[in-house]
Amino acid sequence: MTVGSYARASDTGKKRRRNEDSYVVAPPLFAVADGMGGAQAGEIASRLAAAALEETDPGALSGPEKVTSLIQEANRRVYARASADPSTSGMGTTMTVALVEGTEVTIGHVGDSRAYLVRDGSLEQLTEDHSLVNELLKSGKLSPQEAEMHPQRSVITRAVGTDPDVDVDAFIVSANEGDVFLLCSDGLTDMVRDDDILDAVERYHDDLDRATKSLISAANRGGGEDNITVIAFTIAADGDETAAMAAHEPDEDTLEGVPVPSPTVDTMVVPPEEVEQVFVEPGSPEAEAVTRREPISPAARVRLVLTMLVLLGIAAVLLVWGLLR
Repeated sequence: MTVGSYARASDTGKKRRRNEDSYVVAPPLFAVADGMGGAQAGEIASRLAAAALEETDPGALSGPEKVTSLIQEANRRVYARASADPSTSGMGTTMTVALVEGTEVTIGHVGDSRAYLVRDGSLEQLTEDHSLVNELLKSGKLSPQEAEMHPQRSVITRAVGTDPDVDVDAFIVSANEGDVFLLCSDGLTDMVRDDDILDAVERYHDDLDRATKSLISAANRGGGEDNITVIAFTIAADGDETAAMAAHEPDEDTLEGVPVPSPTVDTMVVPPEEVEQVFVEPGSPEAEAVTRREPISPAARVRLVLTMLVLLGIAAVLLVWGLLR
């Protein structure tokens, strides 16, 4: 088996000023990285991580050991830059990697970007989101319906570059001829449902350029709240390479009426052991504040100020009363 056709597309989306996603298309290696951090730090983190994959020679390693080694090197570079440059302090990136070796595809994963497999008319999510919402879903504190709409969907529990070492999920998937593997940032999966992703890939199975364009356009049509990056590649028999990779602008020939699960917000990292402290009830004034690292809403601030003034007034009255006794 070998890599057959492949394509990628990346778009800033409708709400962001910069594209902080980066990608690697270097068959048999593919990767998506979704950067996070203030100013341009997210863009720097994802680019450093992508460059590490392309520039690092892991020697004789293969499979999960090779992919883990590559991601660890990406982590080292991002963390070193964040430690040395105060303007990038705290930056990090997700990273989802696919390495094709014969009949096996090794997936390496950190964060909430995703890898999917399309086979025999079905879509399988291969990776597990390292996110606060997924942790709460697994523990039973959220229902699947609540998880879909939760305002803290973009709070992740693991990222490349935020700590000296990173825990990498790495595993092997047995590949069949005709399989389509899809790597994407959450700018796609937060805007387009799995059924619609499958529909696009199945519809354009023989034209992955069109498939990736279709998915980018669908995410933008659904709101385009975040940067969107999609890589798709097929598995072919040896000697049947029909590679086709190019940059694409989204077009309008794609899914109509795509439902929007929930808006995407700025990513932040919370260690798994701190999930309980960070979790807030959906719909509360604090929910958006925690997710975006912003202060509580203006209305909430007004209520807080009024409460403090009332308390100060009571204290002043008590003080005067005490002095007059």
